[in-house]
Amino acid sequence: MSNHYSAANLRFPGDDARLDLTDLFVFQSPDDPGTTVLIIDLNPYTTGMSAMPPFLLKSEFHPDGVYRINIDTDADAHADAAFTFVFSEFRNGRQTGTAYYATGDKARQPEPAGEVLIRDTPVGFDASARSVQAGPVRLFTGVRSDPFFADADGSFHGFQWTGQDAFADRNILSIALEVPDDMLSTDPEIGVWATVSVRRDGELVQVDRGGHPTINPFVNPNNVKNEYNLRRPADDLANYLQLWSGLLEDNGYPPEEAEAAARIVLPDILRYDRGKPAAYPNGRTLTDDAFSARFAWLTHGRVGPDGLKPHDDLLSEFPYLGPPNLYPV
Repeated sequence: MSNHYSAANLRFPGDDARLDLTDLFVFQSPDDPGTTVLIIDLNPYTTGMSAMPPFLLKSEFHPDGVYRINIDTDADAHADAAFTFVFSEFRNGRQTGTAYYATGDKARQPEPAGEVLIRDTPVGFDASARSVQAGPVRLFTGVRSDPFFADADGSFHGFQWTGQDAFADRNILSIALEVPDDMLSTDPEIGVWATVSVRRDGELVQVDRGGHPTINPFVNPNNVKNEYNLRRPADDLANYLQLWSGLLEDNGYPPEEAEAAARIVLPDILRYDRGKPAAYPNGRTLTDDAFSARFAWLTHGRVGPDGLKPHDDLLSEFPYLGPPNLYPV
């Protein structure tokens, strides 16, 4: 998986798929070179994947959830800009969302803050959904075809690749933005990560987060996963550099190389130099084979690609992810 099933024991955070951040993508818009595409995917209501526990899945955003894309402009692992999204209750097949944009101190507040880009915009639950203009930002919220591709079965059976894409014909909920570059930073280099929080007993609690793909489900030990979701990237080097360096040594890295390899993904912020073509780990496009890249990194190159190709339903125009698949599949 990428960040699907990111809690301990291959479960969803709080056993609620609506709080599960599955993927983050960052790349230059093919429509407008002066804009950057930011996409977070959530709620992997997939079925039929072996080794996955059954859950009652709901195909909407959590009404008590706070979904955020954080932008670091000065490499200090703290947000300097943020796009935050909250959603209404799901009633009669409808749900609406409100989007905020904040900079400076407001970008680091846990509660939604800053300028309201759009209020009560409808979430799209079928193929007819369209993007909207939210101030200077183009925005899409709704069901899409999951772009992540991976031989999940093979990864659980000694990397004996099966040729089967566990995410083909599956859907996710997506929040996609096309953002003018100057809303992110005047410098071409930015760092991006996403967080999901939920209100519990009146308190906002972070329950999932990620920048790099395929980290928590495979890199962290099971007893670390839930704690990891609660923490901040600014503390990652102190908390995980020794742990992950040791893991990489156990997987074949010479000691002098292990720490440098761990620092590629620590802190867990996806770095993107907009002066260079996007290709993971410089940003991430919808066609990057992040799953194979992670296991090559994890095993010092011993595990080769799983041989799968990007999904063929991707669009050439915003929001770029394919229309939702029909169920049952």
